[in-house]
Amino acid sequence: MAVKRDYYDVLGVAKGATDSEIKSAYRKQALRWHPDRNKSPEAEAKFKEINEAYQVLSDSKKKSTYDQFGHSAFDPTAGGSGGFGQQQGPFTYYYSNSSGGQNPFGDFGGFSDPFEIFEQFFGGSTGSPFGRQAPRKPHYSLRIPFMTAVKGGDETVTIDGKRHTIKIPAGADTGTHLRFTNFDVTFEVEEDQRFKRDGADIYVDQKIPITLAILGGETEVTTLDGELKIKIRPGTQPGTMIRLSGKGIHQLHAMSSSARGDLYIRLIIEIPSHLSHRQKQILEEFERE
Repeated sequence: MAVKRDYYDVLGVAKGATDSEIKSAYRKQALRWHPDRNKSPEAEAKFKEINEAYQVLSDSKKKSTYDQFGHSAFDPTAGGSGGFGQQQGPFTYYYSNSSGGQNPFGDFGGFSDPFEIFEQFFGGSTGSPFGRQAPRKPHYSLRIPFMTAVKGGDETVTIDGKRHTIKIPAGADTGTHLRFTNFDVTFEVEEDQRFKRDGADIYVDQKIPITLAILGGETEVTTLDGELKIKIRPGTQPGTMIRLSGKGIHQLHAMSSSARGDLYIRLIIEIPSHLSHRQKQILEEFERE
C-alpha cells in the first residue's frame, strides 16, 4: 500500500500556515504541475496530489480533522472493501470497487476530480480533461499583453482557418484556462517592465530624491489607473513600502466585481553621485550639527 505524503509537505507550507499562505502555495504548485503545462510523466499524479492536499487544508473543518487524525480520517478503504458507506470522524464516504477503484476526491467539496478545483481556482468552466471517453479538445496557449490581462479585453485569433474572438476577463493571469466548444485556451501573460505581479497584488519601485526622503512632501507615482500623488513622510528610510488598498488587479473569482488586490510602492532613495562645492559644504554643516 502506497504511503501518502503529509499534506503540508505536498504544498510546501508549515503546519501553522495561514489560509492565504496555503492558497498561495497551492497556486504556485498547481501552475507548476498542471498537465497542460508540465509534460513530465509524473505531472498528472503530482497535480492530483496537490489538489487533494488543498481540498483538505483549505477547509477549516477538514484541516482540523486532518491535524488530529492524519490521513486515516479521509481513507474510505479503512476497514473493508467493496461498495459501502463509512463514517470517519465527522465525514461520511462512499465508494464502489465496481469502477476499478475508489475516487479519493469523491466527497471533497462536490468536485468530481482535482482538475475541477483548478478550473474553479484559476478560471474557466468545470470539468475534467481526464478519465472520459470523449476525445480531448485541442488546447492552445495565448500570449497576451500585461495590461490586457489586468483590464480585460478581446484578442482575435485564427484557428483552423477561422477567426475567433477571445474575451479576456479582467484579472486573468498566466495559467488562466478558458473552455470553448471546440478548443481550450490557456493564457500566458507578458511581463511588464514597471509593474510586478503577485496574484491580484501589484508591486512597483518608486525613486525619490534624498531631500524628499529627509524633508517629506509629495511625489507622483504611476498606478494601474494612471498617475497618483502620494505623501512622503519626513525621515523616510530606504526600502519603505507604501500599501494602497484596492489599487491592484481585479480578483478574478471574487464575489464582488469591484474587488481588487493592493498596490505596494517600494521607495528607492536616490543618492546623487556628483555634488557641487556648495552642496558638499551644506552636508558638512549638517554633519557638524
